Amino acid sequence: MPESAEIYAKLIKSKAEKFGFQSCGISRADFLAEDAQPFENYLKNNFHGEMSYMENYFDKRLDPRLLVEGSKSVISLSYNYFPEKDLSDFGQLKISKYAYGQDYHEIIKEILRDMVQELREEIGDFDCRVFTDSAPILERSWARKSGIGWVGKNANLITKQTGSFYFLAEIICDLELKTDAPTTDHCGSCRKCIDACPTDAIVSERIIDGSKCISYATIELKNDIPESFQGKMEDWMFGCDICQDVCPWNRFSKPHQQEKFKPNPLLQTLKKSQWQELSQDLFSEIFKKSPVKRAKFSGLKRNIDFITQDSDVVDFKANLKL
Repeated sequence: MPESAEIYAKLIKSKAEKFGFQSCGISRADFLAEDAQPFENYLKNNFHGEMSYMENYFDKRLDPRLLVEGSKSVISLSYNYFPEKDLSDFGQLKISKYAYGQDYHEIIKEILRDMVQELREEIGDFDCRVFTDSAPILERSWARKSGIGWVGKNANLITKQTGSFYFLAEIICDLELKTDAPTTDHCGSCRKCIDACPTDAIVSERIIDGSKCISYATIELKNDIPESFQGKMEDWMFGCDICQDVCPWNRFSKPHQQEKFKPNPLLQTLKKSQWQELSQDLFSEIFKKSPVKRAKFSGLKRNIDFITQDSDVVDFKANLKL
């Protein structure tokens, strides 16, 4: 390994910290042999539900050299999105914390591009591509391999110092860099995430049946929400944080410092009855640059109607018992 491999790795980690990333780890760009069979089994069991795009580019998901020709290193990074306030405390319908502010895809990509530009100014030109949940990459696997964290029983990447409320991003490049070693697992005998999931989506440790997940039902699913979700949504209208909220390691989560991730003030004021009356105009105003736009107005309205219908049924049954 050339002497520059360690020098460049230190420089990259220093830049990552400067640009606001929580963690930075490096892996050799190679075939993810240990992930091939589990990923194939996941697809064969239809745990991806209607997310048919996950069946595409199987080889590219396992080998970054097919995404970036000549690549030698995968730089994995994490970016905090834990909010100062939990909006679910305001007694309203809930959205995942990652969607409180503006869409992270472009924000983090822009930060990555600026970081790469500075790196090129200091070490010379190199070939690379930047990613954040935007290409066929097994991001969690690369982050685990680079030592950022371990895969918890809820299948989220967890870090001792910061929990799991962070985005993952990658720079796949042709630089030869000193690599990092994976960290150890620290879930132990804890089952809090498994026991807390209202839809039993965690079918075994570290394996999620996506088709049972509330996040899948409220974001990815384009058809009607199945009856099997009735009475189990717990007021989540976009995404779900239950398995992360109960994780003991998230007691170490600290509020992010990214201005663009701060929520629209209206999110703290609208009650259930107001969400039921949501209009296209109000949707566009609140979620102008938000990840919630992915569900579209029609999708969010479907989710709200399903949840509030659930509430009406529960209230009706409660009244019958009086």
